[in-house]
Amino acid sequence: MNKIKAITTILLVILFCGVSFEGMAQKKFGDLAEGPYDRLVIRNAMVIPGHGGPPVGPYDIVIEGDKITEMIPFDPVTAERRGDSDRPTGNRVIEADGKYVMPGMIDLHMHLRQEPMEIEYVYYTKLAHGVTTMVPAPDRGLDNAMEEAKRSEDNEILAPNMYPIWGWGSNTDFDREFLENPANAPKVAAEMFKKGAHVVSVGSLGWNQKLLGAVTKAVTDNGGITTYHIPPNTTSVTQAVDAARLGVTMIEHHYAYAESSLDRQVQDYPRDYNYNDENARFRHAGKVWTEANRERLLGEVADSLFAYGVHMLPTRVVYEANRDILRAASLPWNEKYTHQALINWNLPNPAFHGSYHYDWTSDDEYYWSYAFDLWGDLIYEFNKRGGHVSYGTDDNYIWATPGFSNIRELQLLRETGMHTLEVLKAATHNSAITLREEKLGLVRPGYTADLIIVDGSPLYNLRNMYSFGAINTDQDGDMFRSGGIIHTIKGGVVIENDRLMEEVARMVKESKEGVSQENIMTAPFIVE
Repeated sequence: MNKIKAITTILLVILFCGVSFEGMAQKKFGDLAEGPYDRLVIRNAMVIPGHGGPPVGPYDIVIEGDKITEMIPFDPVTAERRGDSDRPTGNRVIEADGKYVMPGMIDLHMHLRQEPMEIEYVYYTKLAHGVTTMVPAPDRGLDNAMEEAKRSEDNEILAPNMYPIWGWGSNTDFDREFLENPANAPKVAAEMFKKGAHVVSVGSLGWNQKLLGAVTKAVTDNGGITTYHIPPNTTSVTQAVDAARLGVTMIEHHYAYAESSLDRQVQDYPRDYNYNDENARFRHAGKVWTEANRERLLGEVADSLFAYGVHMLPTRVVYEANRDILRAASLPWNEKYTHQALINWNLPNPAFHGSYHYDWTSDDEYYWSYAFDLWGDLIYEFNKRGGHVSYGTDDNYIWATPGFSNIRELQLLRETGMHTLEVLKAATHNSAITLREEKLGLVRPGYTADLIIVDGSPLYNLRNMYSFGAINTDQDGDMFRSGGIIHTIKGGVVIENDRLMEEVARMVKESKEGVSQENIMTAPFIVE
């Protein structure tokens, strides 16, 4: 009798918790998302696999729980003979005629920022633009970032999977002297990884190459990765080639590439330069590219970066404002989809990081236009050699609105000369390899069901991936706008992206209530 009572109790608990016998807990996030399902089927989809190969299909894709279990090629020529009864079915079937399925994108560097911007604003814009995994800086504190990552993993919140960035020695009790002793790196790393670290920033260690090398080895030995924003104030000690040689996993942004090719050891800083003056710092971060030895940069430097096996993480989108600030400040989605808190943080203001566009001259935009072109050439040469280009945005800074910036980053990688299939590979399979997550980044059986379903081919036009789609013409020549990414699927959870964007628009509208839209950027253009 006691055994019967125990079994009855277990059954009631399972029923109450919404857990099926066959799989994972199925949850409903209002009208925004639902899943994972015991058996989800995506029918008749063209597939962009993620490894750089061309689209193939159509396929019927079977997902059980959070895993892809089958990919059944559907040959229209034999469809009548096979019969509809032979098509797979499940708890939910998504008809994907005319749609393209590709892996969810992995954003390896981004920011969540702070209140008053709702954290859900970032989650929803990212998901609606195809990001299923992201590496956030701990803007709201590392403990909070780790808690949010766990809640996402458990489907307690609707958000991409997260691997928060840890600083060297974070959440340990070691003092500075201990942390800066290269011999202690294995012990520090072991303590950090015991507490959940995976991505470790080494941006503060470039002043000491021996320490940097010891840390990168210790982190790698523990199964993690290192990410390096090489600050200009230490490029005289550690440049990009040095970082690659010392075993850094990925180099963020653009810093220290041009510096690796200079005809001297340091760039030509003006005599009144102050690194803490962001206006000057970003001005000269662009200008240094005009000092680069182009032949050495695109030859010797590209060769060395490839040979040492470092991964490039360009994040070009966050710097695009530097070459045309008026364009960035007047992007068409700013009114409806850019949160007022972001607008406030983006406006010229020395009090905020990344808000340095005061006294920003035409010469500065020239420097950055030149930098973008040469930087793009370096990315192209590195990729041509077989170098590993990955994907990130650094968005929520410098007029880079989350989600929208994810698609723009794809376009800016395409601008370097990389093929669109290589660009999509960078955002999916390459970034999964960088993150050391073997079951992400491909559409194939056995892999995690992190997928996006796009209305129209991203290979034909990357703009098809924006939430607002792209303007196309039909067979009669009539214009229409495609539907963007219809569904993002994260671990088998099917997300209704149009409803996400409605929720984003609501948050943005509320953020702007009672706030004058006239500011130092818009004042000359306000209609009285």
